[in-house]
Amino acid sequence: MFKLARSRPFTAAFNATKISSPSRLAGVAQQKRALSIHEYLSADLLRKYDIGVPQGSVATTAAEAEAIAKKIGGDDMVIKAQVLAGGRGKGTFDNGLKGGVRVIYSPTEARMFADQMIGHKLVTKQTGAQGRLCNSVYICERKFARREFYLAILMDRGSQGPVIVSSSQGGMDIETVAKESPDAITTTYIDIHKGVTDDIARKISVDLGFSEQCIEDAKDTIQKLYKIFMEKDATQIEINPLSETSDHKVLAMDAKLGFDDNAEFRQKDIFSWRDTTQEDAEEVRAAESGLNFIKLGGDIGCLVNGAGLAMATMDIIKLNGGEPANFLDVGGGATPQAIKEAFTLITSDPKVTAIFVNIFGGIVRCDAIAKGLISTVESMNLRIPIIARLQGTNMEAAHKLINEAGLKIFSIDDLQSAAEKAVQFSKVVKMARDIDVGVEFSLGI
Repeated sequence: MFKLARSRPFTAAFNATKISSPSRLAGVAQQKRALSIHEYLSADLLRKYDIGVPQGSVATTAAEAEAIAKKIGGDDMVIKAQVLAGGRGKGTFDNGLKGGVRVIYSPTEARMFADQMIGHKLVTKQTGAQGRLCNSVYICERKFARREFYLAILMDRGSQGPVIVSSSQGGMDIETVAKESPDAITTTYIDIHKGVTDDIARKISVDLGFSEQCIEDAKDTIQKLYKIFMEKDATQIEINPLSETSDHKVLAMDAKLGFDDNAEFRQKDIFSWRDTTQEDAEEVRAAESGLNFIKLGGDIGCLVNGAGLAMATMDIIKLNGGEPANFLDVGGGATPQAIKEAFTLITSDPKVTAIFVNIFGGIVRCDAIAKGLISTVESMNLRIPIIARLQGTNMEAAHKLINEAGLKIFSIDDLQSAAEKAVQFSKVVKMARDIDVGVEFSLGI
């Protein structure tokens, strides 16, 4: 199944190695088949594979945070907002608190910061202005690193196998490293049939710069990470930093893990950890209805069946001076129920000023699609113009049904003409809204 998403199935470091998978929606979305989980869950999974991580636990209330800090002991800990977004440390909460990752020195501070984080939205460079809700915090011991490295295991479509991306410049913004020092990033291709051998893991450890007494521990850690990658159907394991501590221990200080949606049937435990509060509510609703939906920033709603046709539809809207409001693929069936749910999602965006329906009637006939479209527009009492381009089986009958329905649905066969009309109507409706004139008057209907 083709999906789009704002999260990153490929890290910037991987992109810097010239084996990225570019999206035609540049700067908006990339192909994705991955479930992301919170850091504390990633740490728990690493522990199960005997990989070194700092001692810590998750709290959902300020009182729990204080109790966990007391259990960890000491006067040097870290509290981390559990939000599925990068740049947490430089983020700002909606209550003004700066930093989603803070050093704390007592259980009292754990309670204080947890109270200011939990229940508030954290805005980072990846969340957009709306931010993401923090429902929990991760309290862990603070470990001091002698050296910090970056390591990620990813799936590469180019080589059709796993790759290990590593850098000696860990513990910092890897996007900056990729931009300013691309030579500091190394890519190691893995033969999926042989896996990560002792020689491969040892060479990566040496090249990263682990001290001699930590080489074997680092080698074992890399192999255990690869074991998780394969056994749990991961698409990404990113450790930043992978550290050598002052007492010569190899620890994963932070972890971001992603898993293949297609493996959900055999990774029930992993997928039970999904946190839908960290996802766009409309995209979650769409997925539950079998729709592929991504909200964009434009004002022309798109309802299309087939990912390729959806891309072409957005392209032609852009070429004609318009901006698509969404990517929405209703699938090959395009049933009346799917069309109604799609319209509900599209019209929930107040910016939408016109809807472009571009459907190829193959599995479902065009006249059946037209009936579903007419029924949906009538039941929802839609007042914005809808441009319908239905091609395929019984398209003439569909055209006749739409024209005789007496609704603001305009049946146009030619793709270019349909796109032009969608952009034209969108601009007129937007202007009418700006001067508070009725849509029917502004369209002359």
